[in-house]
Amino acid sequence: MDIKIIDVATQAGVSAATVSRVLNGNSQVKQRTREKVKRAILELGYYPNAVAKNLRSQKSMMIGIIVPDINASYYTDIIKGIENMAYSRKYRVIICDAKNDREHELEYLNLLISRTIDGMILATTLLTDEELGSFSDRGYNVALIGRNIEHDGIPCIFTDNVKFSREVVYHLVEQGHRDIVFLSGYAESVDSYERLEGYLKGLKEYTIPFRPELVENGDFNETGGYEAMNRLFDKGLLFTAVYAANDEMALGVYRACRERGIQIPQQLAIVGVDNNRISKYLSPTLSTVNQPKYTMGAVIAEKLIDQMVEKEFNDMRVFKVDSELIVRGSSSFRREQ
Repeated sequence: MDIKIIDVATQAGVSAATVSRVLNGNSQVKQRTREKVKRAILELGYYPNAVAKNLRSQKSMMIGIIVPDINASYYTDIIKGIENMAYSRKYRVIICDAKNDREHELEYLNLLISRTIDGMILATTLLTDEELGSFSDRGYNVALIGRNIEHDGIPCIFTDNVKFSREVVYHLVEQGHRDIVFLSGYAESVDSYERLEGYLKGLKEYTIPFRPELVENGDFNETGGYEAMNRLFDKGLLFTAVYAANDEMALGVYRACRERGIQIPQQLAIVGVDNNRISKYLSPTLSTVNQPKYTMGAVIAEKLIDQMVEKEFNDMRVFKVDSELIVRGSSSFRREQ
């Protein structure tokens, strides 16, 4: 069934004239209204004109990558893996920075509907399983990094966050720590939720009581980690170790400790996640979980292209990759029990 402009207007709860203004880039339409109209266009798969409809049969030979924060170094190797694999298969790549905002992600997915690109890879997306599944059901090619959903048409690659988080807790407990802080990322993140789950399971397996006051939100960035640690220090809480859910937040922990004259690891052990390049140049070097980021990018790009070319998967759709805890100077000091 062809979707008409009046269908978009009904879905968005606005007039057909307003939809037309949005499509024509009229600056007088309020931002909130524009977002409602764009969401309706995405949900219905509306093509503004017959020319756009004809684009369905054409190939742009381009793949999009949506990352939540282009400033986060975690995504550098992922993007490199995607780009190199795409280049080897004669595809080009567009990088989209969602700024940790789901509305930005939905807006970038317009590139699929307009056929500007042939497929989209989303890294640690904030969109729901239902939203992602609806794109695949309408024939658009999407793939996920850092998440697994139950949908036959969407290739996924991810690491076992729960497993490696338990290993981090085991390591810290074996080093004599029982009062362990967990720095989480933003609440909507699957990675943050699963790493918290692994932290809780690790405490439980060592019969260490969970102290909710030792869980702080650092927003997956250096400033957030710095501010979270200062909040903990200012409360005067007792703790001897910090598990930061990514290396960016761990950098903030280092800065807070330096300003307060707290020695790492003698007074405070720190473990991060991602094995970012800077982690081995800090003093002391940062213990962290290494994830095969380049491989994850290359594999998911290959599977997405296979799907677009062959219209099916040659073999597996879902890939779970192993991570490795790298123990360095920031958590090597053993405390006396």
